[in-house]
Amino acid sequence: MSDITVQHLLAQSRQAIATTLALPETEARIEAQALLCRALGDVSRAWLIAHEHDSLPAAQIEQFQMLVNRRLAGEPVAYILGRREFYGLDFIVTPEVLIPRPDTELLVELALQRIPGNSPSPLPSPASGGGGNCRVLDLGTGSGAIAIAIASQRPQAEVTATDSSNAALAVARANAIKLKTPNVRLLQSDWFAALGNEIFDVIVSNPPYIAAGDPHLRQGDLRFEPAGALAAGVDGLDAIRQLVMQAPAHLASGGWLLLEHGYDQAQAVVALLGTNGFTQVESKPDLAGILRVTAGCTVPTSLPL
Repeated sequence: MSDITVQHLLAQSRQAIATTLALPETEARIEAQALLCRALGDVSRAWLIAHEHDSLPAAQIEQFQMLVNRRLAGEPVAYILGRREFYGLDFIVTPEVLIPRPDTELLVELALQRIPGNSPSPLPSPASGGGGNCRVLDLGTGSGAIAIAIASQRPQAEVTATDSSNAALAVARANAIKLKTPNVRLLQSDWFAALGNEIFDVIVSNPPYIAAGDPHLRQGDLRFEPAGALAAGVDGLDAIRQLVMQAPAHLASGGWLLLEHGYDQAQAVVALLGTNGFTQVESKPDLAGILRVTAGCTVPTSLPL
């Protein structure tokens, strides 16, 4: 047993993370705690507080330092731990998928507003053929976070989640099993390509929307995330253009398309939806006040955004 205590380890690692990665002290402390919890066998933060004066074995200190060194090299905590919380659910994440972010919870919230609690199709001419369950499509699902969050809140909805990456779908499948959402169907597809003539009531997507030359792609967590899920052409709108043009063929009358986009893209996305026949087009802000999600309907509807 060494003389190094939990408190000492946390203070030392917090300072190193804050200084090296230019993070606020509060964020650095949370990361240091999360890494130490893992090194000690996934103990709770409450355990760390209760045992802050305890000395730790050399083997556990070494394991912790290995994790901290990975973080100091820039690797995201979510990839180091292999998990990330999203919409109150604990998701498996790997470098094959984007890390779910709090901003994207807005997309889930706006989708849920369009799916009644008992999940029959809310539309006059349901996609399911009349009186059936509401059909939801999540394009580019990655870890499955959006689709599974929706499915967990609307267990009667039929949720289809697609991704072009088999590796990403393997992660999404593991999450669907872990989080007990049997109403999620996973399908390999390049956007709509494998869906044939299927029709949906609600389509959601958090597609790539960063401009290919954006310097942020070479900074922070983005350096470690799959590039194909981040960048989309010179202005970042290539994927969104494709989705907006193709979505009407897969939406029931009165169906909704909801898209997450970049901080400065709302106006462009509104224009794209308008020129492709969508009505009731409006953008909504995330918790930081940034217009983050834009939605449009295939026909006028009284449902609010």
